[in-house]
Amino acid sequence: MATARLLYNADNKHLFCLLMESSAKSKLNATSAVAATRAMSNPKPHGIGHGLDMMVDMRTLSGQGRLKEALNILNLIGKQGTFSDSSTYVSLLDGCVKYRALTEGKLIHAHIILTGFKPDVYLQTKIVITYAKSGSLVAARQVFDEMSQRNVVSWTAMVSGYAQNGFLDKALELFQKIPERNVVSWTALISGYAQNGQYGDAVKLFQQMQLTGMKENCVTLASVLSASVNLADLEYGREIQEDVIRSGFELDVFVGNGFIDMYAKCGSIEDARKVFDKIAERNVVSYNTMIAGYCRHGLSQEAYTVFKQMKGTCIQLDAFTFSNVLSACADLGNLAYGKKIHEDIKISGLQCNVFVNNTLIDMYVKCKQIKDARDVFDKMPERNVVSWNTMIAGHLQNGQFEEAVKLFEQMHVAGVQPDLVTWGSLISGFSKSGHVDKALKLFQNLPERNVVSWTAMVVGYAQNGYIDEARKLFQKMPEQNVVSWTAMIASYAQSGCSSESLDVFRRMQLSGVKPNSITFASVLPACANLAALGRGKEIHEDAIRLGFQCDILVGNALVDMYAKCGSLEDARKVFDSMPTQNVISWNAMIIGYAMHWCGKEALQLFEVMQHSVTKPDHVTFVGVLSACSHEGLVDNGWRYFHCMRQDYGIIPEIQHYCCMVDLLGRAGHLDEAHDVIKKMPIEPDSSVWGSLFGACRTHNNTQLGKHAAEVLLKIDPDNAAHYVLLSNIYAAAGRWYDVELVRRLMKDRGVKKMPGRSWIEVNNEVYTFRAGDTSHQQKKQIYEKLERLFGQMKESGYVPDTNFALYDVEEEQKEDMLYHHSEKLAIAFGLISTPPDTTIRIVKNLRVCGDCHSATKFISRMVMREIVVRDTNRFHHFKDGKCSCGDYW
Repeated sequence: MATARLLYNADNKHLFCLLMESSAKSKLNATSAVAATRAMSNPKPHGIGHGLDMMVDMRTLSGQGRLKEALNILNLIGKQGTFSDSSTYVSLLDGCVKYRALTEGKLIHAHIILTGFKPDVYLQTKIVITYAKSGSLVAARQVFDEMSQRNVVSWTAMVSGYAQNGFLDKALELFQKIPERNVVSWTALISGYAQNGQYGDAVKLFQQMQLTGMKENCVTLASVLSASVNLADLEYGREIQEDVIRSGFELDVFVGNGFIDMYAKCGSIEDARKVFDKIAERNVVSYNTMIAGYCRHGLSQEAYTVFKQMKGTCIQLDAFTFSNVLSACADLGNLAYGKKIHEDIKISGLQCNVFVNNTLIDMYVKCKQIKDARDVFDKMPERNVVSWNTMIAGHLQNGQFEEAVKLFEQMHVAGVQPDLVTWGSLISGFSKSGHVDKALKLFQNLPERNVVSWTAMVVGYAQNGYIDEARKLFQKMPEQNVVSWTAMIASYAQSGCSSESLDVFRRMQLSGVKPNSITFASVLPACANLAALGRGKEIHEDAIRLGFQCDILVGNALVDMYAKCGSLEDARKVFDSMPTQNVISWNAMIIGYAMHWCGKEALQLFEVMQHSVTKPDHVTFVGVLSACSHEGLVDNGWRYFHCMRQDYGIIPEIQHYCCMVDLLGRAGHLDEAHDVIKKMPIEPDSSVWGSLFGACRTHNNTQLGKHAAEVLLKIDPDNAAHYVLLSNIYAAAGRWYDVELVRRLMKDRGVKKMPGRSWIEVNNEVYTFRAGDTSHQQKKQIYEKLERLFGQMKESGYVPDTNFALYDVEEEQKEDMLYHHSEKLAIAFGLISTPPDTTIRIVKNLRVCGDCHSATKFISRMVMREIVVRDTNRFHHFKDGKCSCGDYW
């Protein structure tokens, strides 16, 4: 037979060698090998007789993975003249498949051939499976081709072998030849495509199967759900669930677990929870998948709650359970929870598990309990490179650089080879602490540099303000991947170089490197900083095209970008379309409403949030209190301020006190605002005093304003904004001598006022203007447009507020200075460069002055266009001669 030639070349000598090798490994003697070979070469009539007990022993050993001992019995049976039946061979081959024992499988096949045993179709199929599962597809196909009869199981075994080993074309070709397919054969092909990354084709095959009227089984559903997850196709996943309900599989734990995983990974954690709650008999996978899903969505408290629920069942907690819930505790920063779980780990007997201990170390590090982390590390009976890396990173994050270096040296002594993460941690740790020189020395001494180490050094330079050095090093990189490109994009954006960030993103796309979710989350803030709405929309389209429409990280960045670009409608559309929202999502939308003077909408959304699974945090209340401030809702503000501690256990921080001072100050309750500052349990900083100072200017309270200014100039003497605001107060009162004194003080202290700048996006290009700017190519048209506008405005009753021209000069000169403020120039450029029905969007780096505010109202009415201006604190929507702030800013 061809198969015999393939395996042994019809040579008992070769078979003897195989048996000798097998016998040596199983501590059998050469005599047994010789006897077995003779018996196999001179078979006696088939029978079972007294060999029945030996056959039972042989099957038992095979099931336990003791295959060499089972083979020894097989040889002894042959020596006694008693030979196995088909079921015995099948049991032995099952053991070979289970324990991936190809050599033993070949020996059993040899025994079948040389004893002259005539295998039935069932045994032949099992031989095909044995070879296919071990990757010996040539041998599997020869056995398959020699079969005189085949059933659907035989065909499926060969199709599955090809598919599981990546030969999808051969699998499909053979599948199409199957005379009569069943759900198992369909599933074998679908599973193969899904496991080899051909997710779209896997889904298409499943759809073809459905068109034939074939009903799926649990394994089919698990395979197609896996494909849906990787395609991030939430809607198709929901369609599959509808099919499942019709098929009656909905409450099956295996299928249910698949749906929990699919919904969680596709961004719909609420749907995942609904499926979880419907499973009548959950197993450890159900709980682990639900906990991991909550962790993935930043819902750490919910993850811990499911863990507590799991503890109340009879289900055994495993390493994955503890790893996931410890990650949740780390994210929450809840040391008490973490310590309780540590005790649970000791009770479970997993205290020696290296995977669990690594996560335990990470939890203690993130909870800033470095001693506890080190205690776990020191007591570990076995450590891997992850253990060392986690502990080294822990020391670095806590500023213990000498300890980190010592541990790094001990790592060498212990014989553990540092990997890329080790070196990257050291470089990043020193960089974050400002020790760029030490980070650079490590980088230069690296035995081998790769893209990870290069990227760590690039980020190190950028984090310490050396953006040019970061750029130069990035350009020297021999290889740039998505991580290094993203690092450079984020570095520029975080350094205030938003235009450069967008340029790097464009060059990344041209290079052929595809952005990931972190890339999008890094570049969208650059669009937000410049109010580059058009460019932001383009990037949004890129994210959708690449399948990130359900990614919560990208969704949050989009909500923030649209809100900061002045398009609340688009921000809300993205927010509502997100499959699930975490606290960052809610905060971005609430703060977005607050910035746009939509205080009522912000508070309404907060009420909805309180009834969701997401609990508000300290950032949420900053947005809520800001909304109250912008709406002048003093009573509501006090109510929310008190409920922070009473209802949510959130202790008010400096930002919350700042909001309360701003709220009271804007409402004219200056003494009450001052009283809040005096009673603060924490030291008020410049932001708190600055809020009071701004309110004093608005309400012309020179005396209290002077006191606030004196405090500000003492605690924050290098901030030019305080000097400017004090000058404003004196100028508005006509106290030009005091104005000059303030300016002289600035000069003596070397404090420089930040020049006012405004940005506008036209045709996806961002243009910058300064006061009195004459650098623009269209300066003539811009100034002509302004001149015509001011002529029309004066006819309509506009009177320049020269209090904002902070120089003691003639009124005509003051007016001329006011006319050429940067936002007015940007508005004029927008009017001559965009179609009449488009909204003009301006960003300014300083607080908008009163005269510009008044002038923009007039302009919006005359040109019948909406003008949106974002200053350092908030948005102003000008339309039909009115502003969204109601002149309350």
